[in-house]
Amino acid sequence: MRVVAYNIKSFEKEPFAVANRKKHEITLISNPLNVETALFAAGKVAVVVTKEDDLSEQVIRKLFELGIKYIATRSVSTDHINIDAAAEMKIRIAAVPSHLLKTKTMNEISATLAEQTILNLDSWQSKSCLGKACVCSRSCDRGPVDILHPVIAKHEH
Repeated sequence: MRVVAYNIKSFEKEPFAVANRKKHEITLISNPLNVETALFAAGKVAVVVTKEDDLSEQVIRKLFELGIKYIATRSVSTDHINIDAAAEMKIRIAAVPSHLLKTKTMNEISATLAEQTILNLDSWQSKSCLGKACVCSRSCDRGPVDILHPVIAKHEH
């Protein structure tokens, strides 16, 4: 999957590379996502963002026009994403399930966020359900896979 990850800090680069294992073509940039930097998503299928990125209706519309189908946030919250605009444009959204971070130390959080983000991309690519990472109004018939519970189980979301 062709992906651009916005707002990448230097300490996040290695965990992303390790988690990705060269499966996805990910461009890591330090720029935050906004209406001007949305152009970096041209030719990509997904964007990876943080809660500091601008995911207003205007930015989501621009991403849609560029062909983006997926938004993966490296956060538990999706308050920074205009969910209605994304739904209208049929852009799927994934977050990091909060239970994954509960027992992590500060040093482990970057790796956990990267691992779950890559799992979300993997699931989208294989057209599988994202389980608790999914932020959409549809139910699916395949089970979630996450880094703590790699079990296939049916879920509703």
